[in-house]
Amino acid sequence: MIWLWLREGKAYYWGIGGGITLALYGVIATFQSFPSFGRVYAAYGGVFIVLSVLWGWGIDRKTPDLYDWVGAGICLIGVAVILLAPRQ
Repeated sequence: MIWLWLREGKAYYWGIGGGITLALYGVIATFQSFPSFGRVYAAYGGVFIVLSVLWGWGIDRKTPDLYDWVGAGICLIGVAVILLAPRQ
């Protein structure tokens, strides 16, 4: 939303909404207390990357190229390693 405000000329309230969303995103994470939160948060980063590619495709109408998809796939492989690796 901040990008749309700054780069695409959307109204100022797009920037305000984006700023509030980013602030909440950062604050909510600080309230997590379960032991594996770091892993879940790292895995979420990979999912966020994939969703960003899809957002760009669906909302911004920027068709992803081969390297976008390969990079997103690598991120999902990383998510699988983080979440599914056997641990003791």
